[in-house]
Amino acid sequence: DSTDVTNPRHREISAHRLIAKMPTLAADSYKYSMGLPFNFPKNKLDYSENFLHMMFALPTEEYVVNPVHARALNLILILHADHEQNASTSSVRLASSSGANPFASICAGIASLWGPSHGGANEAVIRTLEEIGEAENIPKFVARAKDKNDSYRLMGFGHRIYKNFDPRAMLIRDACHDLLDDMGDHNDPLFEIALELERIALEDDYFKERKLYPNVDFYSGIIMRAMGIPINMFTVVFAMARTVGWIAQWMEMMDDPEQRIGRPRQLFVGKARRDYVSLEDRD
Repeated sequence: DSTDVTNPRHREISAHRLIAKMPTLAADSYKYSMGLPFNFPKNKLDYSENFLHMMFALPTEEYVVNPVHARALNLILILHADHEQNASTSSVRLASSSGANPFASICAGIASLWGPSHGGANEAVIRTLEEIGEAENIPKFVARAKDKNDSYRLMGFGHRIYKNFDPRAMLIRDACHDLLDDMGDHNDPLFEIALELERIALEDDYFKERKLYPNVDFYSGIIMRAMGIPINMFTVVFAMARTVGWIAQWMEMMDDPEQRIGRPRQLFVGKARRDYVSLEDRD
């Protein structure tokens, strides 16, 4: 009752199901990996609260969702919901253009997150902080980042699209600081490093001249780690958030009567003519 892409009601049902079930699938994958029992969602909780409940509640004790955590996660989900034609969204649209149902199309988007260059940026931020290790090591790593002969990069600064401050980072920065203040985790070495790196990026002329400001991945990675979400779940949370945007893109395509199958073109620059060589004559 939800796979006929020509039926508007089917499209609506499939959109609702995908968006509704994604947090359950994400949380259950974590619980399964830990050998812990699954938690059913609760109707009295909202989207973000339900995900946190399904992730962290245990049957042996009462679990109360921290409202600061829920607000921060909700902001992460909103800011990552859609962002132009990136690799995953383009994959969804290309698959959708063939008439694929949304379940198959969303799988195409998720598959494109397998590589480290898309969807794993906030995970890379935490890896960078772990590599630095202690606040006293920051000058050494900052110097490496400034050295044009060193390929080292500080992850979480600058953006390919935004040449000034990432507008999403401006929104999520306060949520990050509110969360750390609420948890009293400023003594965590990683958070000390993050706050010092943030200060340097906002004050150091090298970063300011090159507009290498902290981006949304810098803050979202810190927020998710502070909430206890494992690093290997960061991309899962990204996919959960981006599903809403993928579905919106898919619905837009299905509603367009002039939509045609995607067919990227490719220019061949090889030899104009090649003679066939039989197998026995090949080197």
